[in-house]
Amino acid sequence: MDDKLSIRVNVADRYYPLRIDRKDEERIRLAAKMINDKVLQYKQRYSDKDVQDFLAMAALQFVIKMLELENRRDVSPFIEAVQELNDQLDDILSENSDLVL
Repeated sequence: MDDKLSIRVNVADRYYPLRIDRKDEERIRLAAKMINDKVLQYKQRYSDKDVQDFLAMAALQFVIKMLELENRRDVSPFIEAVQELNDQLDDILSENSDLVL
């Protein structure tokens, strides 16, 4: 069964036809709403610019936020620190193995 849905999404007063999975509809509509809200904020603040500028500024802001969130989820520094501590503990235990027995 084809669980696809055809929708039209409004982004900055333009409509885009999309064929999506039904489960993604809410997320896609929310994303479009967030973009439109951000564009509206810029329109109200900067009246001398055009919609392309507002879209570019919104895209930049959203990507910056996405990169910040990705950096927060990066656990590799913690894994490296734990591995280093583990190596140090192994060294200490091997140095003192004859004392423990």
